[in-house]
Amino acid sequence: MRAIGPEKDLAKPMDQASKSDGDQASSQGAGPFAAIDPGRSKCGLVISDNQASAILFAAVLPPQRALAQLRQWQEQHSPLVAVLLGNGTGSGPWRPWLAPIAPLILVPEAGTTLAARQRYWQLEPAQGWRRLLPQGLRQPPRDWDDVVAQLLLERHLGRSLPRRLTQTPSDSPRDQD
Repeated sequence: MRAIGPEKDLAKPMDQASKSDGDQASSQGAGPFAAIDPGRSKCGLVISDNQASAILFAAVLPPQRALAQLRQWQEQHSPLVAVLLGNGTGSGPWRPWLAPIAPLILVPEAGTTLAARQRYWQLEPAQGWRRLLPQGLRQPPRDWDDVVAQLLLERHLGRSLPRRLTQTPSDSPRDQD
C-alpha cells in the first residue's frame, strides 16, 4: 500500500460552505462530540471531553454495543453536542439509529484508512522489533477503526486531539441480545 499524501492534508476540516447551518452551530457548542467509523460487524467510536480538546473514550466495538455506549454516555455524562458519522457505504443504517441520540453530522471518509495507519503510530509509538521497520511497512497489531473515528472528529474540528482515556471498552456495556 502507498500513502496518498501527508496526514495533515487528509485531516483538514471540511469546507465551511459544505456544512449546513445546523452543522456549523453544533461544531461551536460546548459539550462532548462522538465520532463513528461505521461498519456492519465492527465500528470505531471515540468520544471527546466537554471542550473537544481531548479524546476520553476510544474503542472498536460491534455496532449494537457502540450504540449502547453512546446511550450510556448520554445518561451518565454531558449530552453529546453531535455525533459525527463517516459518510462511507456503511453509514446508511446508522443514520436512523443515531438520530434519537444527538444531532448527526456526516464527515467525508475519503483517505481516512491510510491516514489512520499513520496516526495510529503517533498515538501508540512502535515498540520492540516494530521500531526497526520503516513506517510504511508497519501494520498496527490491532484493528484501528477507533483511530479512523478520531480522524473524522479531528477533520471536523480542524485540529489534532490527544488521547486521555478515562474509560476502556471493558467498562462499556455488553450487548443485550
